[in-house]
This record gives sequence, structure tokens and C-alpha cells, in this order.
Amino acid sequence: MKIVREMNAFCPKCNKHTPHTVKMYTKGTSAGQAIGTRRAVRKRTGYHGKVKGQATVKKLAKRQKVMLNCKECKYIVERVVGSRTKKKLEYKIE
Repeated sequence: MKIVREMNAFCPKCNKHTPHTVKMYTKGTSAGQAIGTRRAVRKRTGYHGKVKGQATVKKLAKRQKVMLNCKECKYIVERVVGSRTKKKLEYKIE
């Protein structure tokens, strides 16, 4: 799925349509020492039954997200492009 590098979109801070720069969303790294991670690892040690929170079905497609950065006020808005799709986002060559 191709996406432009710059688009006109609504900015909730400016309360009007302004030009936005488009940046692909990348997930940050998770904290390995977070309490949820430590609890899940502790539950998985040894012999056990089903661990709470394990996914039974893997989703085949992801929701592609982009970050829209307003050129006037620098406000960043997250937007989902389309619905679930297997296609990765890439910039349109102009």
C-alpha cells in the first residue's frame, strides 16, 4: 500500500485542515523489567497449564498506522490507514 509523504488533513489543535507530513508508525521497544513481563515469565516456568493472556489465534493482518505531523503547530496525530491488511506501507515515489 503506497502512501504520500505529505497530505492535507484535519488538525484538532488548529481546528482546520492543514498540510501534514506523514511518517510511518514504528512500535517502541518494550520494557523487559516491567511488572507484567516479570509476572508472565514467572508463570511460564516449570510445569503449568494454560497461562493467562496467551493468544489462541494469531491475526494474519495488521492495522497499518501513520503519524501525521502538522506543519503549522507541530501537533502529531495517529491515523489508521484502511482496515486490516497484509500489505506493508511504503512511500509513493514522486
